[in-house]
Amino acid sequence: MKRILHSLALAAIILQSCIVEEENARFNVRLTDAPADYQEVLIEIVDIQFSEGDQDLENEWISLNRVKTGKYNLLDFTNGLDTLLVSDVLPPGHISQIRLILGDENFIKMDGEYHALKTPSAQQSGLKLKTNIDLIEGVNYDLWIDFNAAKSIVDNKNFFILKPVIRTFTEATSGAITGVMTPNETRFEINAVSENLNDTLSTYSDTISGKFMFKGVADGKYHLKIKDEINKQEIYIDNVVVEIGESTNLGTISLN
Repeated sequence: MKRILHSLALAAIILQSCIVEEENARFNVRLTDAPADYQEVLIEIVDIQFSEGDQDLENEWISLNRVKTGKYNLLDFTNGLDTLLVSDVLPPGHISQIRLILGDENFIKMDGEYHALKTPSAQQSGLKLKTNIDLIEGVNYDLWIDFNAAKSIVDNKNFFILKPVIRTFTEATSGAITGVMTPNETRFEINAVSENLNDTLSTYSDTISGKFMFKGVADGKYHLKIKDEINKQEIYIDNVVVEIGESTNLGTISLN
């Protein structure tokens, strides 16, 4: 009996975590760079944080989860290349700015020799970047941090200083489909097929709220098939339009 109760509790936790993730947006941060006349430009990233408010208050900064910390050679990511620094799920809302916190291991390589790269502010207050992103549940977002290493490094004769010249740009890379099934306690199976038949998505409605969501959906038209296997009923909804950066809300749906 204890083993059964433990299994049921674990299943409930997993289900709840899936529901929570569905109600969030996927936020990815990528690093890219413009070419520069150095052999290497190494920066050590130890944290990436975001702020929802416009005021620059320390207690408003929140660290993203599972940041890929370590040293990055900016010149590995030029001419259209980039690398993923973090992929996190965040609740719908506004991100006003992000910041990079750098460690001590920052260098440039010239003529086969490494030189320390001083970063006076980046190790304490971080490199702060304005973003102004509005996150919508179920939608995936990519944010690129675009360094310009050629303009960011100052030769002070005795040492080199990093005074970052950085721009950011954001792209919503998907849309979403959402709705609420009634009666709520019935577990409905929902399938979405793209008009070109290249994508088939499946999910179930939540038996408490009745809500369902397809997240990370490519833009285009979809045809939905909704089944109630207990009562052997099904309905079809045609021409559901999904747009990048938008959540298509189908409202309340009843098989009756």
